[in-house]
Amino acid sequence: MAKTPGKNDKPVRVNFDFRRELAEKIEGNLAGFCYQCGACVGDCPATTYGSTFNPREIMLQVLYGLGEELLVEDSVLWQCTNCYNCHERCPQEVKPVEVIISLKNMLADHGIYPDPVSKVIETFEETGRTTPLSPATDRQRAKYGLPPLTPVPMEEIKLLIEPASEEGDQA
Repeated sequence: MAKTPGKNDKPVRVNFDFRRELAEKIEGNLAGFCYQCGACVGDCPATTYGSTFNPREIMLQVLYGLGEELLVEDSVLWQCTNCYNCHERCPQEVKPVEVIISLKNMLADHGIYPDPVSKVIETFEETGRTTPLSPATDRQRAKYGLPPLTPVPMEEIKLLIEPASEEGDQA
């Protein structure tokens, strides 16, 4: 985690390019309204038991524009459970979880994600589903009177996830 600057530290240079890039991913400069009250930490399930995850600290790093500390392999961001407790508690409506999800998306844009996320992506790209189907799935659905799952239109999915061409054309 980033060390909060103290009186004996070098001044922090705010990386406004990182903050602008993040602002493009979410509803503008949400993080700029965070006044570091710590309400986001109160009910956060990811902060328990000696975890290094702390949404207040992440918001401070965003305020300073410390993307180089957040957008790294084994980023603490992946510890966020996306429970939205921080969103509900924030008196400024900063939506820390939305900031964190956007940061996770920035990590994914750079191809940085943990193995379990990689497996979900791989399964989705192959099947159009985030979890593989099994006979147990069919039995469970039948037990509750649900019809079998229909095939996924993989041609459409591939068009949607295909990267945009060099000229900026989109499918």
